[in-house]
Amino acid sequence: MNDFQIPTEQQPQRRPWIFPALLLIAGVLIGVILTSDLGWLPTGHAVPEPAAPPAATPVSTAVQPTLPGAGGQSFVDVAKAVKPAVVNIFATRNGSSEEGKGSPFEDPFFRRFFGEEWMKRFEAPKERKERGLGSGVIVDPNGLIITNNHVVNKADEIKVFLSDKREFKAKLVGTDAKTDVAVLKIEAGGLPTVAWADSDKLEVGEFVLAVGNPFGLTQTVTLGIVSALGRAAGIAEYEDFIQTDAAINPGNSGGALVNVRGELVGINTAIYSQSGGNMGIGFAVPSNMAHSIMEQLVQHGKVVRGWLGVSIQELTPELSSQFGVPKDVKGVLVSDIMDDSPAKKAGFERGDVIVEYDGKPMDSPAHLRNAVAQTVVGKKVTVKLIREKKSKSIELTIAEQPKNLAQAGVEEGGESAAPAGLLSDIEVRELNPELAGRYGLKSSDRGVVVVRVKPGSPAEEAGVREGDLVLEVNRKAVGTIKAYEHVAANLPKDQAVLLLLRRQGRAIYLTLRP
Repeated sequence: MNDFQIPTEQQPQRRPWIFPALLLIAGVLIGVILTSDLGWLPTGHAVPEPAAPPAATPVSTAVQPTLPGAGGQSFVDVAKAVKPAVVNIFATRNGSSEEGKGSPFEDPFFRRFFGEEWMKRFEAPKERKERGLGSGVIVDPNGLIITNNHVVNKADEIKVFLSDKREFKAKLVGTDAKTDVAVLKIEAGGLPTVAWADSDKLEVGEFVLAVGNPFGLTQTVTLGIVSALGRAAGIAEYEDFIQTDAAINPGNSGGALVNVRGELVGINTAIYSQSGGNMGIGFAVPSNMAHSIMEQLVQHGKVVRGWLGVSIQELTPELSSQFGVPKDVKGVLVSDIMDDSPAKKAGFERGDVIVEYDGKPMDSPAHLRNAVAQTVVGKKVTVKLIREKKSKSIELTIAEQPKNLAQAGVEEGGESAAPAGLLSDIEVRELNPELAGRYGLKSSDRGVVVVRVKPGSPAEEAGVREGDLVLEVNRKAVGTIKAYEHVAANLPKDQAVLLLLRRQGRAIYLTLRP
C-alpha cells in the first residue's frame, strides 16, 4: 500500500508576507476597541486637557461624621473647642520622706512603663517636696478654674499651665472634701471656657469626651459613652457619679467630661483599676453638683448644706412587703427621726417611705441625701410619702446641716432571752452600763442588745450584728427582755420578722426570712 501524498502542484505555497499582515490587522482592531472603550479621540482631533482632580475635602467633614444633637459638629470640632479650656495643674507641698511614700510616681509600675529617665522629671527633689499632677477646667474667662480637691489638697504652691504654654500661680478659692471639688483662681483675662451643661438631662449611652493630662501628657482627648448614672464608689461622702468608659488615667483628675455639644457634664475624678491604668470604668462628679459647690465656695468660702433630719435606708422588696408598699413603687425608708430637726417638727414617723422630694422622685438613699444637701437653707419643700399604705404630703422648711452630726460608736452581764423561731439565732441581753460601755451605746438607751449571732443563720445573712440594739420586733417596742420575749413568743410561724435596730447611732430596719 502506497503512502498517500499531496500532489506537488496542490501543496501550499509559502507566503512570508502573511504573518506581518496579520499582525497589522490585529493592531488596527485593538486600536478600534481601545478608542471605543476608553473614549480616545480619532487621530487628527485635538485632545482636551485632563480634568483637574476634585479639591480635597477637609478631614473634619470628610472623615468625621456629624453628631446627633451637636448642631452639625464632629468630634474634631468638639475637641478643638474644649482643649484650650482644660489646664494642667502642678501642685507642690512640703513633706517628709515617710509622707512621700504614697506618691504614684514612686510606683514600680510607672517606672517600668515610662522608664527611669522620663520619671525623673517628676521625682521629689532632695528637700522632699511632693509634686502632684492633675487637670482643671476654666469655667470663667477671668481665671476661675474647677478641679478636684485631691489634686490640690494641702498644697503649698499651685501652678497652672495653659494650652498656649503660659504659666500662672493659682490661688485656692476653696475646697469641699465631701464632694472632692476645689476651685482655683489665676490672674488672667479673656480665657477660653467650657459652658456648663445640665447633667440631670444626661442619659446612659450618650457619647462623651474626657479631656485632661494623664501622666503629664497634656491635651489628651479620649472618647466613650455614659455607662451609668448615680454611681456611689465610696470615694467621697456625697456621691452621684457619672460612670464612663472614656479612658481616664492618673493625671486626668479634675479634667473635663463633655457631651457632643462641647458642654461640661462632669469633672473627671477617679477610676476603678486593678493595675493603676484605665480599665474602662471611670467616674466624674456631675456638673450640676460641681457647679453648685463652686458657687458656694466663690460666694461664701464654704459649703452650706441642707438638712432634713432623718435616718434613711434602701427600700428592699422584703421591706416593701413589710410596710405595705406596692412592689412597683420606688422610695426611701425612714428608719429614725432626729430630735429638733425639720422632719421631727413636720411630723415624720419611723416607717415612712419617701417617694418624692421637692417634685423629684427618690429611688435611693444616696439620691435623697444629695438632693437634700443641695437644697438652699430656708427653702420650703414638699415631701410625698407612704405611711400605713396611704399616700401623704408634708411641707417643711429645710434647715442648715449641723456641723457635727451625732454618731455614737458601736462595735456580759444582764438578763438574757432565748426565744424560739427565727429569733433563736440571735442571743440578746437587756442593756446595762457594762454592755453599753462594751458596745459604745448610751447608758440612757432602752432596749435589748445583740451579744451573739449564729453563724450562717438567716439573721446573719440579713445583716444582724453583735452590738446592735433591738428597738422593735414587728413594729412593737421591746425596751426590756420581758417585752422582747412576749413579742417573740407570739410571732407567726413561717413568716418574716421585721427588726428595728440601732447601729452606730442610726436606726435601720432588717427583715429575717425563714
